[in-house]
Amino acid sequence: MDRLDRKILSVLQHNARASLQDIGAAVGLSPSPCWARIRKMEEAGVIEGYTVRLNPQALGLSDTVLLMVTLDSHSDNTLEKFGEALATIPEVVEAHLVSGGYDYLLRVVVKDTRDYERLLREKLYKIKGIRHSQSSFVLRTLKRADLPLGL
Repeated sequence: MDRLDRKILSVLQHNARASLQDIGAAVGLSPSPCWARIRKMEEAGVIEGYTVRLNPQALGLSDTVLLMVTLDSHSDNTLEKFGEALATIPEVVEAHLVSGGYDYLLRVVVKDTRDYERLLREKLYKIKGIRHSQSSFVLRTLKRADLPLGL
């Protein structure tokens, strides 16, 4: 990847719906070579897909909760089963296996505290192997950024 590829990625991160003409103009290429570079990055897995950012509050999902989870066991089977269980819970929008004082950091979106309590009771606490969990409600998001591309 060269500087032009990184510029293309920067434009796409900012606006994935940008036309080839707009992307090309921003990076100094005509549409055809610009398209060739984009396809190459898609085939290489640099570009994983195109998506839209949704406003959680506009969809009635006003609260974000960071949930730290510690499991009873770290066997491959336990980790696999936990991951499979999380995959079935749409409110869990991110799940990270982490180092440190707990095993997983989950980002959960819910309507409100009652909805979170329902989620804990009906779904999360029914997952076998959870030893301990700790929740922190996000009060305000200070930064949400695109990936740094070293431009």
